[in-house]
Amino acid sequence: MSLNIWALAIVKAIGLGYPAFQIVFLRALVGLVLMLPWVLRQRRAFVGLPDLHLHAMRVVFSAIALTASFYAITRLPLALFTAMSFTRPILTMIAAALILREVISGGRWVAALIGLIGVVIAVEPSTLSGGSGLVAQVITVLAATAVVIVTRRLVEAPTVVMMTFYTAGLTLISAPFALSTWQPVPAGQWPALLAIGAFAQCAQFCFLRAHRYGQAAFLAILSYASLLFSTTVGYLVFDEAPSFSFWVGALLIIAATLWITLRRAPRIAAASS
Repeated sequence: MSLNIWALAIVKAIGLGYPAFQIVFLRALVGLVLMLPWVLRQRRAFVGLPDLHLHAMRVVFSAIALTASFYAITRLPLALFTAMSFTRPILTMIAAALILREVISGGRWVAALIGLIGVVIAVEPSTLSGGSGLVAQVITVLAATAVVIVTRRLVEAPTVVMMTFYTAGLTLISAPFALSTWQPVPAGQWPALLAIGAFAQCAQFCFLRAHRYGQAAFLAILSYASLLFSTTVGYLVFDEAPSFSFWVGALLIIAATLWITLRRAPRIAAASS
């Protein structure tokens, strides 16, 4: 969580000076270079891969989500950006019911409604001006939800395969857009831009390792600490002080997502036993 917030903070600090696709391309390229030794060591995992169309769909949705998120983070308070990200479990639940035909209880539908109300309260629509950052964050959440749904269909794929398709695919998709809109980078800003990729790739690796050794329900609850991290960074670095309505909305979002997570945890435990 710390690594991811550091990466987002750098994007927020310098992102307005560069097109989102340029930052996505550099982030993906750095991640791909860092992964090459692992890919070469696990190259047999790439032989005879099934479901290539699902891998392609995951890459496309990931490219949309990452590009939109880098655009949004430069135009929204860091805390609001993080709070809206917490709606993904709610939207994933809804999408799973509609697309994967999963059975959802009445209580979880109530939790989803409470979470969406929390978003409206936290966002304070009447105070928004412009709103392009907010639109981009909505696109981010929707695309990221699609990534989760596709990933559920790829549960048997090795981790190295998933990460390689993600990183290499982002590099290929973003390259033509980045090169066509490329902005010169002063020498002093190259370390910061390259650090985005290093922090983000290491954060993804830590995330996967955490979910290998830790219980999903516990880790989901632990992830709410990222709101405190992002709020602190937003206040100390960017002078962003969250309003009272933001905290009310954020608490509703967290409560709703926590409810959904805890109601799902017993079923996961029962299935694993």
